[in-house]
Amino acid sequence: MIAEDSVLLREGLARVLGESGFEVVAQVGDATELRRAVRRTKPDVAIVDVRMPPTQTDEGAQAAKEIRAEHPEVAVLVLSNVVEARVALELFSERPEGFGYLLKDRVLEIDDFLESVRRVAGGGTAIDPDVVIQLVGRRRVHDPLEELTPREREVLGLMAEGRSNRGICEKLFVSPKTVETHVNSIFLKLDLAPAPDDHRRVLAVLAFLRS
Repeated sequence: MIAEDSVLLREGLARVLGESGFEVVAQVGDATELRRAVRRTKPDVAIVDVRMPPTQTDEGAQAAKEIRAEHPEVAVLVLSNVVEARVALELFSERPEGFGYLLKDRVLEIDDFLESVRRVAGGGTAIDPDVVIQLVGRRRVHDPLEELTPREREVLGLMAEGRSNRGICEKLFVSPKTVETHVNSIFLKLDLAPAPDDHRRVLAVLAFLRS
């Protein structure tokens, strides 16, 4: 289902999703209708605008938080016009599974957008690269990220977006062995214990970035 107050964007999303094999069960324009539609349709994924009527502040974000608490089976993909890292991390921190946060400009990259919808629907995560860049770029006293090489920071960013090793290989045009080496080096330098699957790696990396 789609919750977006811009009729043009809402209809555009519905068309793109419909033409790609998704069933759009509801389209709404405000947070109140969003909550009702989720209860009524029980969608696999709710695509939610962060800022919605009446105040255009954080109605969508608050509704997304309630949906994740009351309907844990519903994945949520949040859309925003600007990077709001605090909102993204607040929503992510309570239950990372089945959550995504993308900038609306990312919707124009249709293949990436559809991949993000599928990833979130499957219980994974999809964090916008610009949010990751902002987080990775933060400065701290004795920042362990400073120990990473430029390539390792690039791999870390792709990991935090939710990409698998294979996805990183395709993005950077490197071998699986090279990616595995970078990943192990990142965990070592950041003092993060390696996890047996990609999703747990993402949780570990974002937990570090939140600290």
